[in-house]
This record gives sequence, structure tokens and C-alpha cells, in this order.
Amino acid sequence: MGDYHYIYKDLDGASTQWDDIQAKLGNLPPKKPAFKPPPFTPAEDEASLPKDKSWIDDKTEQDLEDLEDDPDLDDDRFLEEYRRKRLSELREAAKVARFGSVVPISGSDFVREVSQAPPDVWVVVILYKEGIAECGLLMQCLEDLATKYPATKFVKIISTDCIPNYPDRNLPTLLVYNSGAVKANHVGLRSFGRRCTPEGVALVLCQSDPVLNDGQSVNGRSREAVIEGVRKRFIEKVVTQHEDKDDGYSSD
Repeated sequence: MGDYHYIYKDLDGASTQWDDIQAKLGNLPPKKPAFKPPPFTPAEDEASLPKDKSWIDDKTEQDLEDLEDDPDLDDDRFLEEYRRKRLSELREAAKVARFGSVVPISGSDFVREVSQAPPDVWVVVILYKEGIAECGLLMQCLEDLATKYPATKFVKIISTDCIPNYPDRNLPTLLVYNSGAVKANHVGLRSFGRRCTPEGVALVLCQSDPVLNDGQSVNGRSREAVIEGVRKRFIEKVVTQHEDKDDGYSSD
């Protein structure tokens, strides 16, 4: 018979009494601690998670639509109402993402982009021409408002592309549309006071209707609420400017 040699090896990290003595004397390097696998944690089953507001908040728009016939929500009136509220918020946020800047259009785009805009969207149109200082000043104000109120649509069009032979003396002209109809028009900068500022333009735009929409409200806000928001922004800007001026004086 052949010779069989068996080698017995302790578990990694285990040691004998002899090994311990030799390690203390410095004859052997200290052994590494024994390997211990991490504890097993089973993945959470989504069906077992508590169904509350945070559970709804984690859902996408498609997920919330799929939950419409969920029998568990039929028995929970609060969750069903919150699902609908959250779904409306996501849809509103998706709508807001369409705007946020002053978009150039041509005469052939006007009907599609302005007259046929959805009834819940207010459209602000500036008729302008390059090289006219007043047009540039009002354009800067509108660009600022477009970023602050991304649920309101802002477009710009060269005046004669929109209205043939439109006189330059009437520029800039601001038109406000809703549901395919002109709701207001402002010729020149006189309507906006001595200093044409984004806050001044915002107040004029909201004189009769809640034209400006920041997209934070699921339901349409009243004119008073919009104007109050504009005034708040104006006050915050004035306070910031005074603080910056005071800091400049103190540094001198």
C-alpha cells in the first residue's frame, strides 16, 4: 500500500497552546483573527413594508398610476387621497420642466406656441428688435422672471415677424395670452415705471390675473397670492441690497 500523509490544519485564526507560548516568546508572529462572515440580512420584501406617506413619496408617476386599483389603498382613504395628491404634484412638476427661459419663436410658430397653448398655461410674448436698448432692458427682466416662474411660458419674437410693418416706436411690446386670447398688452416701458426691474414687471403682469406661476402650487393660485409672492421677493431683494451696501461701507 502507498504511504498516505495527512496534514491537519486548524481553522484560519485558530491556535494551539504551544502556538500561544511561541507567540509570546516572539518566535511566531501573531495570528490573524479568525474569519467571521458578515451576518446574513435578507432583502426587504416590498410587500411587507409599511404603507404610509414615505412609501407613497418613493413612488414614480407610473408607479402611482399603477396603484390606482390597489385593494389595500381602497381600504385606506388617507393613503388613496395622498396618492392622488402626490400624482398631481409629479404631473405639475413635469409640466413645469417645459419652461424656465425666454424661448425665441418665428411667425409660423406663433399659433402653435401661443394661441394653442393649454388653457392652464399663461404665455408672455415680447415683441422686440435687436439694437433697441429698451428691448434689451425688458428682455433681461423677462429672463429673470422666466427662471423664477417656470410654469409661465415666456417667448420672444421679432416684431415684424409677428406683425408686418409694426412700428419700432412701440417697442418693446408685451402681450399676455391665455386660452388663445390676448388678456393684456403693454406698449413701451412706461407701464413698468421709471426703473424697469423684474419685480416691477412682475407686479404689472399680475395686475388683473395670476399670470406668473412658480409651479409650486398644484392648483391655480389667486392673483392676490401671486402678487404677495412677488412683493415678498421684492422686499427680500431690497433687504439684501442694503445689507451688501452696509458691508461695503464697513469694509472701507
